[in-house]
Amino acid sequence: MLPELDEQIVKERIAKRIAMELEEGDVVNLGIGIPTLVSDYIPEDVHVILQAENGAIGIGPAPAEPDLKCIGAGGRIISMQPGGSFFASDTSFGLIRGGHVDATVLGALEVDQQGDLANWMVPGRSVPGMGGAMDLVVGARRVYIATTHVTKKGGAKILKKCTLPLTAVGVVSMIFTEFAVFRFDDGKLVLIEIAPEVTLEQIKEHTEAEFEVAPDLGVMKGMEAA
Repeated sequence: MLPELDEQIVKERIAKRIAMELEEGDVVNLGIGIPTLVSDYIPEDVHVILQAENGAIGIGPAPAEPDLKCIGAGGRIISMQPGGSFFASDTSFGLIRGGHVDATVLGALEVDQQGDLANWMVPGRSVPGMGGAMDLVVGARRVYIATTHVTKKGGAKILKKCTLPLTAVGVVSMIFTEFAVFRFDDGKLVLIEIAPEVTLEQIKEHTEAEFEVAPDLGVMKGMEAA
């Protein structure tokens, strides 16, 4: 069994680890849920430009005093950095479809060992639609997935093959969970980091997908002294 962690700890752990992966000068789009928290943990010495598909660029972390006039596509109240701007959503999607987004951070219902992603619907449930996910996963240079390692019932979310309707095929660059970090190298899923409170055997037990283990497998960044 995997350890049980407080829900807020899970969210913060994943968001913090993804924030450490962002590079100087990146234009980054953050999806709904855990991805929205990434803006709160970007290192002070790393300058990134956050973009929202509903029409904003130059977004900052959650403001101390919320302004209900500024809400991102993920439904979270946002702040604006100096030089930030608002514009029509068609311009925003022009940025995405034109390949000007370096990285997008999205949640997942399922992700598989081929890099396929399913994150927009469960058949039989009412959903508002895919939103900008389909555009983001093919328009962004890197696709980072933020997800809990297992479902609420304990089932695997990192699968051999997705079973839900796909968002896109073979688009995922890295997967971040509260217990592990995976990356895709030459089409192969590779485990590169694990949390200090879990073992490799536990990760294998709760990951349906076949994966390789990096020769330099280490502790998740930011948790080395945990």
